[in-house]
Amino acid sequence: MPKSKVRSKTEYTDAAVSRTPVKVKGTPTGRWYLITMFALMLLGLLWLVVYYLAGEKIPFMMDLETWQNFAIGFGLAVVGLLMTMNWR
Repeated sequence: MPKSKVRSKTEYTDAAVSRTPVKVKGTPTGRWYLITMFALMLLGLLWLVVYYLAGEKIPFMMDLETWQNFAIGFGLAVVGLLMTMNWR
């Protein structure tokens, strides 16, 4: 069996790993962004819960099909979750 090559310690610690702090580009997002983000997530969740509990009693929810109600609820929640990627 051939012997494996021995690496020097500086080869994989000093050159490959940098311990310098990374600056975040841009300024922090405003409070309105945070409120909008959480409002969309909660509104999507609320839409789905209301549809499950009282979907047959609400006229505009009865007019929509099942997949449309799911698309609205999950769509609102997903947009809120996607907004978290730009939150600083």
